[in-house]
Amino acid sequence: MNAWLNSLEGTESGHLLAMALALLAAFAHAVLGALQKGRHDPWLTRGAIDISYGLMATPIALFVVPFPGAHMWPIFGTVFVIHLVYKVMQAMAYSRGAYTVVYPVVRGIVPFFSVIGAYLLFGETFTGWQWLGVAVLMAGILGLAVYNLIYLETERDTLKMAIGLAVITGLMVALYTDYDAYGIRSAADPFTFLAWFFMLDGIVMPIIAALRWRNMTHRPDPGPLMVRGFIGACLAFVSFPSLMLAMRLDKVGETAVLRETSIVFAALIGWLVLKETVGPGRIALMTLIALGAVIVEFGG
Repeated sequence: MNAWLNSLEGTESGHLLAMALALLAAFAHAVLGALQKGRHDPWLTRGAIDISYGLMATPIALFVVPFPGAHMWPIFGTVFVIHLVYKVMQAMAYSRGAYTVVYPVVRGIVPFFSVIGAYLLFGETFTGWQWLGVAVLMAGILGLAVYNLIYLETERDTLKMAIGLAVITGLMVALYTDYDAYGIRSAADPFTFLAWFFMLDGIVMPIIAALRWRNMTHRPDPGPLMVRGFIGACLAFVSFPSLMLAMRLDKVGETAVLRETSIVFAALIGWLVLKETVGPGRIALMTLIALGAVIVEFGG
């Protein structure tokens, strides 16, 4: 598998596969975000997801994939810290604001900073048309956040704090997007990076969630929570590896921007599953997001 992936790097077939993987990552990430914002406390859901994929990844990391080289340990340490800060900020934001407000703010600031990071780390550049596409996509996403903010009727007392936390979360997403791409490109085997990432990433949040659950007056039944965690882990195994493999195969900046079409999937999930209102204004903004992604993809 590793040899096949390496043979696709820099080819047209690799580019097409990267596009498909980025879109798959976008859909899975939107579902995962809705899952964390859904029925249970977001801290508990995140803990259930992390312990599930950590336990599932451990035998693969220890007994299946090649052991990481010495140069990978500082990278894993940095990745661990970045993702931990991201998850804490995300849980805090979801605890204070509606999914259809928080998620667009998080995703809206990611493309610009991801593209800048791709330039600094990998020397990637965008054409004028592609920068226009980034601007169109960001305008659609942030416009969606503003639209939701204007018409939202609940959680308004904590909304300013939620938006501030969402901005910090978005910056952390941009940081981990580029640094994780650096990490998987540094690994001799991409599946070694993925397996060890999931095993190490699943350590801290379950502890935080367990302490939070213990201190609750009305503790939710852990059974349904762990079922949700298992489903979330399966989604994470689709979303994150798809994104990372896409970034190994193709340009980091373009892949990161294409992944932000997750906001379209998120809006549809918010409407169909979470029963959050979607009207003509949101549909127009979602169309703008998709248009921006198309311009970036075909403007190179």
